[in-house]
Amino acid sequence: MIYLASNSPRRRELLKQINVRFEPLLFRTGARADADVNEDVLPGEDAFSYVQRVAMAKAVGGIKRISWRSLPPRLLLAADTTLELDGAIIGKPDNAEHAVDILRALSGRSHQVLTAVVVGNGQRYAQRLSVSEVRFRALDEQDIRRYVASGEAADKAGAYGIQGRAAVFIEEIRGSYTGIMGLPLFETAALLQEFGYPL
Repeated sequence: MIYLASNSPRRRELLKQINVRFEPLLFRTGARADADVNEDVLPGEDAFSYVQRVAMAKAVGGIKRISWRSLPPRLLLAADTTLELDGAIIGKPDNAEHAVDILRALSGRSHQVLTAVVVGNGQRYAQRLSVSEVRFRALDEQDIRRYVASGEAADKAGAYGIQGRAAVFIEEIRGSYTGIMGLPLFETAALLQEFGYPL
């Protein structure tokens, strides 16, 4: 059994796919969000630095919470996903109109999906980064608004989920399908094995 420092249903599904037993370790969100897991972009920070910093903050924050909550010590896995387009960091949409704006920007273009994964035990942390390229077909306004109205764009980096209806937008991917979903299984398995987790 490991701890998963994530609220993401996709990450839970992917860990189940490779038979990793886990217990969710949840953080506070919204107005009471935990200050030590700061997901704000820092001045001058690029997408590669950002996603790795946030994933590491989630892992270190998760290990602290194991101790604070007097939970049994176990390996902990944390991850973060973001998009990069023209040097800009694109995270989760703030609302439906923001999701529309993001999808308009991605329409007919290629972008990078970056997912950083961290495994740690309190004494040691190890990290891997998955970088994939995704090309969207040209989307018309009706495509975008129908997709956003479905509710699927909410709470997803880049305002889309490759495993859902947005699959019809994607002409080509280069890289890790599971990395685009939010947890690259090749890198995740390698990190867990590095810490002696049997797969």
